[in-house]
Amino acid sequence: MGAFHAYDIRGIWNVDFDKDTVYKVGFFLPTLLKTDHVVVGRDVRTSSPEIHDELLRGITDAGADVWDLGLSTTPMVYFATVFLKADASVQITASHNPPKYNGLKISRKDAVPVGGDTGLKDLERLTKEAEVVAAEKKGTVKDYSYVRNEYLDYLKGFAPDLTGLDISIDCSHGMANLIVKDLFTTGTVHYLYDRFDGTFPAHEPNPLDEKNCKDIEKETVMNHSDVGVIYDGDADRVMFIDEKGRFIQPDYITAVLGLHYSSIGAVGNALVDIRTSRSTTEYLEKLGFRPEIWKVGHAFAKIRIRELDAVFGGELAGHYYFRRDFFNCDSGILASLLVLSVVKKLKDEGKTLSSLIDSIVKYANSGERNFKLDRKDEAIAEIYDRYVGKADPTRVLDFDGYRIEFPSWWFNVRKSNTEPYLRLVLEAATKEEMESRFKEISSIIEKYC
Repeated sequence: MGAFHAYDIRGIWNVDFDKDTVYKVGFFLPTLLKTDHVVVGRDVRTSSPEIHDELLRGITDAGADVWDLGLSTTPMVYFATVFLKADASVQITASHNPPKYNGLKISRKDAVPVGGDTGLKDLERLTKEAEVVAAEKKGTVKDYSYVRNEYLDYLKGFAPDLTGLDISIDCSHGMANLIVKDLFTTGTVHYLYDRFDGTFPAHEPNPLDEKNCKDIEKETVMNHSDVGVIYDGDADRVMFIDEKGRFIQPDYITAVLGLHYSSIGAVGNALVDIRTSRSTTEYLEKLGFRPEIWKVGHAFAKIRIRELDAVFGGELAGHYYFRRDFFNCDSGILASLLVLSVVKKLKDEGKTLSSLIDSIVKYANSGERNFKLDRKDEAIAEIYDRYVGKADPTRVLDFDGYRIEFPSWWFNVRKSNTEPYLRLVLEAATKEEMESRFKEISSIIEKYC
């Protein structure tokens, strides 16, 4: 598939991209973004130091300076981009992917993402076609690691008093370890996998896959915790476990964030992705929000949240975006602080997180399922013909695959932008209808596997 995608540059290191690609990305990036400096951070993957060195060599050979953060969460790079008033930044990470993957997340001024249609395609073309002619005067590398403390101070402004709350946290051996222990200083906190290890020996750093949440689910119950928290590899995503040890589907957490913002009088537009449950959108509407459905992916969400002046946004994948609180960007750690503030209020009122989630969820939801196949377009075409051409849906959204809605059920089918999958989410008024409809659509997709 190659490493250049709709949201970022990502793939298997030394298979989908290599040192030459990284060097050229670094070399051509200052020209593309018309800047003489680039903020750079990196995660703890074993290939990140090598990628870091090649990226810095490319940037400085272009005559631009590097403002080097060192080890960073991805949201810390977004923060640094705004805090330092930088014109460009790169985070070296493959986020939630397995250890053999790595990648580059690129942003421009104000932490606006550089996606496929906003520069990445041009950058890919430059790396393949343009000639490298090193500048006569090379740029320099400057140590900006102090930004970590500035970022920590910023997050502390959102940290609630969690005294009396019991929390279990899985750091996934990833970048959350850079910050969490300096941030969670109240309440009783139990940590799992709270040391850096870029091989991710305990589990893959992808909490959306519930098999990676088994340990935190057990830990939450064993510790009698009020809530469990698990971050992905670069700490831009977060997911939660209720006090019963149940994984909470991430789009339901969007509703919980709505409860937080409504409690402080911040109600307005809320951004959700095309896979979001009706349980969430209906709950948000009851709180006074106007949910706006949009495309999946941070490169799309960060632009749309600005256009809508939305209070916040959330995705099924566990990304949560904050218009004014975090420069339109996503932050797993900030999201966890706000959710924990809700859990603390619930406990003070004698209530539980599970009771809140049970009050939100009104429909049977399949979660997102993946089908690995090459003939994705043919499968989607047959699904469209059957459920739009030969049926009478109440609404059809066509900007990220299709979301096709009927009175008692809906589904979204879409191609992954980063992996060789066709993805399906389906929701219905009853579990029986959900399972029946899911089997029905799956049988169409499986013909093209």
